[in-house]
Amino acid sequence: MDLVLEVPDPDALTGAALTHIEADEFMPEEERGHAESAVREDESEALAYLVDPTDLVAEIPGVELAQASWSSEPVEYDPESMEWDLDEEDGDFDEETGNA
Repeated sequence: MDLVLEVPDPDALTGAALTHIEADEFMPEEERGHAESAVREDESEALAYLVDPTDLVAEIPGVELAQASWSSEPVEYDPESMEWDLDEEDGDFDEETGNA
């Protein structure tokens, strides 16, 4: 599964993540500084602090989250074109059969 997001306001995303980190009463102080630094440097890190992958699939019948990981890369978005090649790196999705 690929999820493509547009981040029109990176400052708002970063601010929300920093607020979330600050409010986390269970986060050790030594981890808090590292988390804040990572969030300021990378929007995908900010998103990772705000989105729980388990919550994304928890209510879907027959689905159990086995593993989740984050990666990001900038892509050029053209709303007129549906020819995105998001799987070019993986190379393991067969468009003819629809099988991974």
